[in-house]
Amino acid sequence: MSPFLSTLFKIAVFSLFVGAGLSFVNISAEDILGSVGLSPLQLWIYMLEFRDWAIPNMILGAFIVVPVWLVIYLFRPPRAG
Repeated sequence: MSPFLSTLFKIAVFSLFVGAGLSFVNISAEDILGSVGLSPLQLWIYMLEFRDWAIPNMILGAFIVVPVWLVIYLFRPPRAG
């Protein structure tokens, strides 16, 4: 398994155990959100607004980053071995 997928799996398993522990002591996601002044609906709206902002900016940045990366990759000296 790749290191990235392995790390994602470990984070998912650890999150499951922490969530189960919090559930065991009767702490819910709504309780934690409420302590910082958010509701689940407000959090969902913020996530959608972030998505609507991030995707166009990622595409815009890719117009510069991808060609620069490609030029650097093509002119890099070959690796030994």
